[in-house]
Amino acid sequence: MSLSIVIPAYNEAGVIAQVLRNLISYLSEHAIPANIIVVDDGSTDGTLTQAQMVLGVKVIPHKYNKGYGAAVKTGIRAANTDWVITYDADGQHTPDLIEKLLPELNESNDMVVGKREGYKGPLIRQPGKKILNIVANHLSEYKIPDLNSGLRAFRRTTFLKYAHLFPNGFSISTTSTVCFLRERLNVSYVPISIQPRTGKSTVKARDAVKTLMLIVRLMMLFSPLRIFLPLTFISGLTAISLLIFELTVNKNVSDSAVALITMTCFLFFFGLLADQVAAVRREVHSS
Repeated sequence: MSLSIVIPAYNEAGVIAQVLRNLISYLSEHAIPANIIVVDDGSTDGTLTQAQMVLGVKVIPHKYNKGYGAAVKTGIRAANTDWVITYDADGQHTPDLIEKLLPELNESNDMVVGKREGYKGPLIRQPGKKILNIVANHLSEYKIPDLNSGLRAFRRTTFLKYAHLFPNGFSISTTSTVCFLRERLNVSYVPISIQPRTGKSTVKARDAVKTLMLIVRLMMLFSPLRIFLPLTFISGLTAISLLIFELTVNKNVSDSAVALITMTCFLFFFGLLADQVAAVRREVHSS
């Protein structure tokens, strides 16, 4: 089993060198063979220079900031190993966590996720994460222990098979989890403890809107009928009720009733079409 560790980094100049040295030292002391790939996502604070100064690390620069997910995909595509572990550049992950994942990197699994216990990240993110978790559990029909942990291991060939579905932002963790579970791939969870990040969080107010859009995107990508069938039911029930009322009271059918019946049919057939398109999109493999 061959292993790479991909570290997406954006404006982490103050900590990236120490994170890399600690990781290299731990891997060496515990005889864990692994390639380390840092993807600098267009940093403007010298992160690229700091990472390049550490020996034994492959550094890939993005010319501009493309997003966490884009950096993860760049790193995994550049790896040439059976498994790839994603690892944070901000100090939240410690090298011993790598060793905790290793026993699960076997033929029985396609993804291994570090299930955070205790501290799970900034409090400002927790409400949105809870809502996302409810939606993800509904879509995957599975109670997910940790939806968006950044410490996770992918079987590289499996990740690349579905990489075209994964977004370029932070939501790659959420989307990959739902994708693997919806496709009935084998996902294993390992309990871990993380540290508070070093430096300033990149969470912004507009992330609330992004969370809402992510929920819609996940539902449209993995289960469109779960949106359209309830809408069809509500529209159909309203149309039937109005039709009965008008035939009973007014003895005729109004344009409103006809419009509601038409809309109900459109919603149903559009939902079927969306479901088929989503299924085809999921099956299209990246080259």
